[in-house]
Amino acid sequence: MASKNQEYAELYAEYAMEQMRRYGIPASVTLAQGILESSNGQSELARKENNHFGIKATSEWIAEGGRYGLYSDDKPNEKFCSYDSVGDSYEHHSRFLKENSRYSRCFALSPDDYKGWAHEIERAGYATGGHYADSLQRIIERNGLQAYDRQVMEEMEKQGKKFGVENNPLREAEKTTGYSFPVERKEFLFITSPFGMGQDPANSEKQRMHTGIDIRCNGDAVLATENGGKVVAVNGKSVTVEYGRRDGSKVQCTYMNTGEISVKVGDTVQAGQRLGTTGKSGEHLHFGVRYIHADGTRREVDPAAYLAEIAQKGNIRQQLMHNGNDLLTKYKETESVKENIPLSPDAWMKKLLSSEDSGIGLSGCNDPIVDMAMTAFTSLMLLAVQIDRKEEEEQKAAISEAMDSKRIDLKPLLPGMKTCDLVIGENGRATLRAENGNVQVSRELTVAELSRLSATLNNGSLSEEAKRLRVTGMLNTVILSETASQKFEQGMSEQQGQTENLKR
Repeated sequence: MASKNQEYAELYAEYAMEQMRRYGIPASVTLAQGILESSNGQSELARKENNHFGIKATSEWIAEGGRYGLYSDDKPNEKFCSYDSVGDSYEHHSRFLKENSRYSRCFALSPDDYKGWAHEIERAGYATGGHYADSLQRIIERNGLQAYDRQVMEEMEKQGKKFGVENNPLREAEKTTGYSFPVERKEFLFITSPFGMGQDPANSEKQRMHTGIDIRCNGDAVLATENGGKVVAVNGKSVTVEYGRRDGSKVQCTYMNTGEISVKVGDTVQAGQRLGTTGKSGEHLHFGVRYIHADGTRREVDPAAYLAEIAQKGNIRQQLMHNGNDLLTKYKETESVKENIPLSPDAWMKKLLSSEDSGIGLSGCNDPIVDMAMTAFTSLMLLAVQIDRKEEEEQKAAISEAMDSKRIDLKPLLPGMKTCDLVIGENGRATLRAENGNVQVSRELTVAELSRLSATLNNGSLSEEAKRLRVTGMLNTVILSETASQKFEQGMSEQQGQTENLKR
């Protein structure tokens, strides 16, 4: 099992090797400093500011518009550089050494002389603590980081290239994160079904293993997650992309239930590249991840674990939200978990309503009737789920289901009905449907009915019990009125039939 040091090195080796080509700084030394200074990328400074080398913000940095955060080091509230990405931190670290005359003796050394570099960096006063060079050398040798130096040296010699910024400009792939989530979202992906054992949709009495995650989509672009992926399978509505690893293992990402596929087997794809589109409204993108070890062993893994790794590598701030909980949390370090407190049912509903996946609610609709229907729908949803679901997790699951299906189960309010629900149609209007075993009712609610519902549900002076009683009365009135109307029409039809028979 890889150590924390090795995991960090694997995450950021490409950055370190790129800096070695550009500035001649041993990749092993850069990685060792990153490991030491950022506590394997888990320090508060690294997590919040993307600062992996403890570089402080100078007056010049601030004057040029550089951001900074306040942290206590040698003194309280010292200013430390803040970066948009980890890659920016690596680039600034190299420039910091190159442009500071204190470190000039370092650059007279060979790019693969990690011991010499470590001692010169300590001599120049990079860190105030003692035995800095010994610490760097120990990290390098225990984790075999010098292998990255050899790799770059062999590559440069083979290609006949020279070290230096002028000979090794930052590649476009390095300027971006190089990583992407499978669907683009501003804040979070709405996960309707997570990885693991769950209810079999074909048989509610059985459990089944769900080997992926289902992401709510609506004709969205499906994206490659890493650079250098190879399309290895296209089959109907599914596509599989494979990414190689240095140890000979592979990661396969499979997208199912797509609407359109725009790549073919054999294509090479880059992070964020469009592979196709998802299905239409109401459909879900199934995203699965498989690890293929160097010995050929295969296993399905939780995509949340893979995407947590992608998020860290690419500095992606999005979440994977399922029933108000971020699925990435359990794959993050303990310090990060504190920042991901589960949402309350009310907060989860509001988060869903303001998202790109709501399909209802705060969508900028200018139709006052639709807007009123949405207000009534969301308020009624929270009331309905709280009646017979006492646990918050159950309430949030019911909210997720209601938002996904645009349907509220109203049986808790009207237990005498065999079935009863409120549905938002494609036109954005609210329809009440009910069945008592004898009569089926399905009617679009009027503006007046929606207005009364909304006024009651949003009346802060009423208790929850008072709201429940009033809403139940209103819904019963609609159902009874529609039932009476149906009976009247049925009676008129029967009477008309009898009249026709008499005429014959």
